Amino acid sequence: MDGPDGSVPEADLPTSAVLRDVGVRTLRPAVGLAVLALVALVVFALNASGQSVQFRFSGENDAVRLPDVSVASTLCGWVVTAVLAVLAGYAAVRARALPRWASLVAGFFFVTGFLVWIVGTAQTPSISVTALLAGSVALATPLVFGSLGGLLCERSGVVNIAIEAQLLFGAFSAAVVATIAGSAWAGLLAAVLGSVLVSVVLAVFAIRYRVNQVIVGVVLNVLVSGLTGFLFATVLEPNAAAFNSPERLPHVRIPVLAEIPVVGPVLFDQSVIGYIMYATVAVVWFALYRTRWGLRTRAVGEHPKAADTLGIPVNALRVRNVLLGGAVAGLGGAFYTLVSVSAFTRDMTAGSGYIALAALIFGRWNPVGALLASLLFGFASNLESILSFLGTPVPSQFLAMLPYVVTILAVAGLVGRSRGPAASGEPYLKE
Repeated sequence: MDGPDGSVPEADLPTSAVLRDVGVRTLRPAVGLAVLALVALVVFALNASGQSVQFRFSGENDAVRLPDVSVASTLCGWVVTAVLAVLAGYAAVRARALPRWASLVAGFFFVTGFLVWIVGTAQTPSISVTALLAGSVALATPLVFGSLGGLLCERSGVVNIAIEAQLLFGAFSAAVVATIAGSAWAGLLAAVLGSVLVSVVLAVFAIRYRVNQVIVGVVLNVLVSGLTGFLFATVLEPNAAAFNSPERLPHVRIPVLAEIPVVGPVLFDQSVIGYIMYATVAVVWFALYRTRWGLRTRAVGEHPKAADTLGIPVNALRVRNVLLGGAVAGLGGAFYTLVSVSAFTRDMTAGSGYIALAALIFGRWNPVGALLASLLFGFASNLESILSFLGTPVPSQFLAMLPYVVTILAVAGLVGRSRGPAASGEPYLKE
């Protein structure tokens, strides 16, 4: 029955999302932390370079200049090892899922230890924290939009493997329309509509005709890659001035706030899409957990039959959310051709849709978690670029694979359980 405000009480929805792991004994978090502690001991402590690493927190234009921080790589390695070992012991005694504070502390110390170790191997052991974070946010922007688009679909019970197709077709549509119309804003709208078009195909086959959702997503990725590649070679490349020279969206720097050390350039010196990204994460989180629509969406993704019994139109809600997810992903596609570069190229998303899907899983189907996981991927990508200039002997391929290794560990449950919506991927047929 509906509540006083017309919403469906959560107690009336027998969804598995309401269940918690309270009381379930497990040693997986302890094992995961023990493995991280062992890695820290062998790599960060015993194989430290012995150099001191300089972390720069301020730039020349900052209103407040913060002093540089020097960290001894060997001492840092031992401290990180000790902290992770203590947390592993705590997790073993607790024998349950780790509280959020423990996970955050473990992640912070391990990432810090890794950063000190790898920068310490460079010829110039110094790094700008501001540049590292700002570049990470920029590279993570399309991943955040892609993972949020996938989240809206999967929370409704539809597996979205087609995030890559949505990003790619959004980038293509933005470049063509922005060039023809002479307006980047028109290109931004076209990116949203182009991605929604891909979502229409996904919704028709996955929901209306109940085709296997994974297969539909893979086929859409291949189809859009081939279609945009063909149009690029036959139309855009020979006529770049007419069809593939879009204007860029404006870059907005907020005075005073942008001069705050560290956080200023990250939060207040962004492109328009960067600000839209922050707003989108907040809106999706609020709508998903604080509104009637969000409660119904989660109910449909967890137990569609029970939701249908309460009068929720399951398939209609799924269709709307798949289209909404496509619109959000389209904003990420526009980033490539309206912010990153001013032209479309063949397969320019380079598998970002699959990375966004991994970020969605790593973030445990939560908007904030998806944001943080996307930032991890962006951090690794940006760190790879920065270290190539610093002259570190560590292979760049090693850095590129790190986020995927962490994702595998997360999905395996070594750093906590990762379970998607119970009805995700299951077509619903009303009896």
